[in-house]
Amino acid sequence: MVPTVLAVVGVLALAGVVAYGVTHLGFLRAGHRSPFVAWTLIAWTVFAASVLALRFVPARWTTWLVVGGGLVVGLAALAGPPNTSTDSARYAWDGIVQHAGVSPYAHTPQSGALASLRPDWLFPDKVDGTCKPLEPRFRGLGDGADGHCVAINRPDVVTIYPPMAQLWFALVRAFVPATAQYMPFQVAGLLLSLGVTVGLVAVLRRTGRPVWWAALWAWSPLVASEAVTNSHVDALGAALATAGAVLVAFGRPIWGGIALGAATASKLIPALVYPPLLGRWRHWWAIPVGIAVFAALYVPYVLSTGPKVLGYLPGYLSEEGYEDGSRFALVSLVFPGDSGTVVVGLLVLLAAFVAWRLSDPASPWSGEVLLIGVTFLAVSPRYPWYALLLIPFVVLSGRWEWLSIGLAIALRGVWPSTAAYRWWLAAALLVVVVGTLARTSRSDWARWRDRLLFRDVRAARTARTPAMSSGTGSAEDVR
Repeated sequence: MVPTVLAVVGVLALAGVVAYGVTHLGFLRAGHRSPFVAWTLIAWTVFAASVLALRFVPARWTTWLVVGGGLVVGLAALAGPPNTSTDSARYAWDGIVQHAGVSPYAHTPQSGALASLRPDWLFPDKVDGTCKPLEPRFRGLGDGADGHCVAINRPDVVTIYPPMAQLWFALVRAFVPATAQYMPFQVAGLLLSLGVTVGLVAVLRRTGRPVWWAALWAWSPLVASEAVTNSHVDALGAALATAGAVLVAFGRPIWGGIALGAATASKLIPALVYPPLLGRWRHWWAIPVGIAVFAALYVPYVLSTGPKVLGYLPGYLSEEGYEDGSRFALVSLVFPGDSGTVVVGLLVLLAAFVAWRLSDPASPWSGEVLLIGVTFLAVSPRYPWYALLLIPFVVLSGRWEWLSIGLAIALRGVWPSTAAYRWWLAAALLVVVVGTLARTSRSDWARWRDRLLFRDVRAARTARTPAMSSGTGSAEDVR
């Protein structure tokens, strides 16, 4: 009884912390970052304590607490507008533009061609000829002193988001007028989050693992902030990528490939999910199906807009320092400049190879965590919503230590100091290494070595050769 009470009190306290941050801290800005750091650390501490208590709750109550707690925390995250990002303003604009029959890749928000579509909440008038009183949530549109402010970041470039994301934007905005502000995407984010929670609970029950693990997603402060309050489309990518991987692992490669293709067309980063699913080539055809779906989703936009469908992606990669290696927090300490980009690419390829070789086709979750986690450590993303992709696979694998990477990225999101970020990533790397060493037996290390060196393949071939020459074969050979 005591653990149940503690878990309930903990999740209610977490909801209170989330609601307080959304309603009292205002919008993240320079000179106002320390309160967000404190809020993030407090929320994660309460979160960890609540999940720890949940571990000892009787199994008959766990599912209800996980899902109910996720709903309570998600509702708390709806208490105010986005507070760390205005990306959902771009989502709303892209949806509004599509409902007017215009490709979101055709014009920038700054373009006068779309002036008649601008709602006041996205494009308010300047105050005494300036947008200063409305900063940092708004910025100048670039149309003169008598012009407008705009909530959309980078209003002078076309959208960066791929076609599945655009379909999501259009779907969410289909049920609301142009005057509806941020709430539609926040509610959609909450529904996505709850959908992932229910899906994770179902998979955990099917595989015989404790349901409390799903709370690592359902109660996560990062999910509440990035999927609900700030409504990032990465939640859609994470949901589809998780569904695709589960479907492939459970023997539904066609449907899994469709989900994976849609995930990659939501945000390109879910492509990381592919390699671990190729372990020993089981259900390999999910990958070409995913690629075909990804390409097919682009067709309508290519036909209407042509090469502009690439959007601002090339400019974004350059702006974020991917091209010259300046954004890699850990790697750049040893390999600065362009060499850092090469090293990061090699690290990701190595992680993909290891994940491919070590993953169990029927349970590839640890391989997914390895590849996504190593990529994040190497690339060191600046935005916490990227970590949404990692959390479901932490839940399914039980590799809780990798969640420390999510905390490191979350802290970077509210305190953009490269020096501090290096310490947080280094601490996360230490937690991952210690956790992995503690849980891995000598037999596991030996088995992994044999797989990486393809000794298991050679041994299997050697074992089959005498059987074939004698006219007999194993059950596996028959299958």
